[in-house]
Amino acid sequence: MAQILYFSLLVIALCSLSEGIQRRYHYININKTWTEAQRYCREKYTDLATVNNINDMNELKKTVNNKPMYVWIGLKRTDVYKWRWSLGDPVKYLNWETEPSNDTNNCAVMRNGKWHQQKCNDKLGFICYNDSSKSYIINTSNTTWSEAQSFCRQYHTDLISVRNQTDNQLIHNIINDHYTSVWIGLFRDWWEWSDNTDSAFRYWDSVQPDNQGGSEDCIVAKMTHEGKWHDISCSDSYTFVCHEVELILIQKNLSWTEAVRYCRENHVDLVSVDSQEIQLMVTEVLHQAWTAEVWLGLHYYCLMNLWIWVRGEVVCYQNWAPWVQIQLNHCSGEHRAGAVQSGGDHKWISLPRSQELNFICTRNKEN
Repeated sequence: MAQILYFSLLVIALCSLSEGIQRRYHYININKTWTEAQRYCREKYTDLATVNNINDMNELKKTVNNKPMYVWIGLKRTDVYKWRWSLGDPVKYLNWETEPSNDTNNCAVMRNGKWHQQKCNDKLGFICYNDSSKSYIINTSNTTWSEAQSFCRQYHTDLISVRNQTDNQLIHNIINDHYTSVWIGLFRDWWEWSDNTDSAFRYWDSVQPDNQGGSEDCIVAKMTHEGKWHDISCSDSYTFVCHEVELILIQKNLSWTEAVRYCRENHVDLVSVDSQEIQLMVTEVLHQAWTAEVWLGLHYYCLMNLWIWVRGEVVCYQNWAPWVQIQLNHCSGEHRAGAVQSGGDHKWISLPRSQELNFICTRNKEN
């Protein structure tokens, strides 16, 4: 039996799966090619469906409710390979032993504290991350990268992401004590979402994608197989799923705390900007603002001495103005919150929570 070891994370704040903005999915019971479906969704909603995590996938499945066998989603093949974390964290920190080559070794292992390319079908131990217990879990059974990912997602959260040198050193110490080489959550593929969201979440069926015939460049969810994904020709015609994210700028001058209360009583919540996609949506409504800055759902949490979103998510995507000293302890005086500039480059800044500004809420379509 494989040995499973747990290691608590007491001080490392990992980026959790973001719940800042829930996508609203719409099943469209019209047969169209992928490109026609994309055009329809962009005209009527936001775009073809993007899926950021398993919660999104479950919502999409509930929306479709197993009506057809296949539905188009917004994932399409490109000509560019890109490294991604399975958990969806942005790839900012790298620690390769040697620069990656353009071969078929599209998964990554950690060995002797450094990262190495590896064939994804090789069989190795692996390391999971559990978000609820904030722990690392090493499993010494030998599996492929995809099998390791499936195990971690089923029993924990996902394969581990390594976001900085501190993470890397901690994992290196754990591996050296118990194992020589393990899968980490880094992989490389050529798929991109229609709305340009940098989501690394994948939900492939077994032996997928297979690019049968060399022309399967678009993705369907196979509803008779738990919504698992298949690559297929973009010229085929299927029904499809659109998504929308709605934001509303409130032209009232309120403190940050009052803005949170207003959004929760009248809409959903003060906006969390957890991706470049949401930042772009924010900029689209900022031209209506009456104030030079607009409140976001971002605040400095004194107990943990870090910035978090209003629903408790760690800040992964960031767009701070370069002069903002975000690492300073903001608890010695009046507590601080985050706002976005309504003009210029729309950067984030830190302001006292008592300042009165316009603000942006997320809302349901019915609001």
